[in-house]
Amino acid sequence: MRLKLIATVLLMATALAGCNDTLDTAMDLSKVKNKVEQPLPDRIIAEMQKKDMPRNSPIMIRVFKEEGKMEIWKAKADNRFDKIAEYDICAWSGKLGPKVKEGDRQAPEGFYNLTPAHLNPNSKYYLAINTGFPNRYDAVNGRTGSNLMIHGACSSSGCYSMTDQQILEIYAFARDAFRGGQTTVQLQAFPFRMTAENMARHRNSENLEFWKMLKVGYDNFEVTKRPPEVNVCEKKYVFNQQIQGSGSFSPAAACPPMSTPPALTASLASYEKEYQLAYTKAMDKLDGKVWYEPTEAERKAIVADKRKGRDLAYAPTGTSLAAGKLVEPEEFEKLMAARLARSQPAGTLLASAAPAGASGSAAKQGRLPAGTASVQPGERSAMSVATAMNGTGRSAAASPAQQTQTAAVQPASTTTGAIPVPAPNPLAYAAVQPVSDEQKKPFWKFW
Repeated sequence: MRLKLIATVLLMATALAGCNDTLDTAMDLSKVKNKVEQPLPDRIIAEMQKKDMPRNSPIMIRVFKEEGKMEIWKAKADNRFDKIAEYDICAWSGKLGPKVKEGDRQAPEGFYNLTPAHLNPNSKYYLAINTGFPNRYDAVNGRTGSNLMIHGACSSSGCYSMTDQQILEIYAFARDAFRGGQTTVQLQAFPFRMTAENMARHRNSENLEFWKMLKVGYDNFEVTKRPPEVNVCEKKYVFNQQIQGSGSFSPAAACPPMSTPPALTASLASYEKEYQLAYTKAMDKLDGKVWYEPTEAERKAIVADKRKGRDLAYAPTGTSLAAGKLVEPEEFEKLMAARLARSQPAGTLLASAAPAGASGSAAKQGRLPAGTASVQPGERSAMSVATAMNGTGRSAAASPAQQTQTAAVQPASTTTGAIPVPAPNPLAYAAVQPVSDEQKKPFWKFW
């Protein structure tokens, strides 16, 4: 009898220890009577009490593509944020890097403001939260796209897709925070955890300058444990900046005279000093190695067994860390050559063979116009391969804060002529429209 009791206790402990890893089996959705009002599980409520987090205090959401993680951070009674939940992202499409245009299947990267209007209780993907893409930064840089969500169903074409059980909890976190008075929930979407080793590993990426800019916001949160105040000027993000004298932030205009609060400046300087030491060590460790970033298909292959017995729409993608690898330059060249060969299915014309002036419809069918690399969505271009092979990246970059707070970052892609602007998404209006001074200063803001 005693052995049976011990076995029961151990089984319960294992289930609780797994927390979000066991979420699929911990919640029977058939017993959920009202998904919109479903309360958070008792285990999370207990953890909130232990961390001194009021039930309806503000939250923040962080996403890391490469690691395939989504985090929920929640304010404690002292207004500092602490992580309360972490989930494995079931599916995200494309590759590391920001969303640039409608149809590129990229999931957004950047800083987004979510309001109650972004919650969609009637989603065909169980429940959904609109990311608010495009925000002011995206819009001023000509980036297009719509209806990019955090949703259930585990199927993605530019979204961050969770399991239905996971989105049930995430939705409840946001709902409770809004009811507690939070006007906007900050979504921080990153390509990876912006550690020195990760930045060094991706030092030759075509997206490096954009990621350095995001890292300033990442660093601000790591130092303060509070969502940074985010503005856009000179077509770039700026974080926790105080305007000196008159002026205002306008996405396309020059940044007004601004400065970082002294206490934050000191904290960031100390953080940056440690980062630079870690970056130097990382560069020594990675010397002569190149990171092979996997394709979406390669990510899906490592989790193919998860689809067994599931609906065909269920399409987990796996993580880039699990499918990617650090290799010698010679092996990298072979891997990229094999990838390029796989990206040219029968019937597809190579760029060199495509007739000059090929129409847009031909491009949509896979017949690319002359001068265009024949690379599928999620693939590296030939130019980025050369960059990866030839870039040295031996010296640690200048302080990301110094780089991005003083110099404009150009958009990832340039175009000629005007770009049609799609009609505003009614669920995302708050991310691109001006907000009042009252809305700009949530009640937990401290600078």
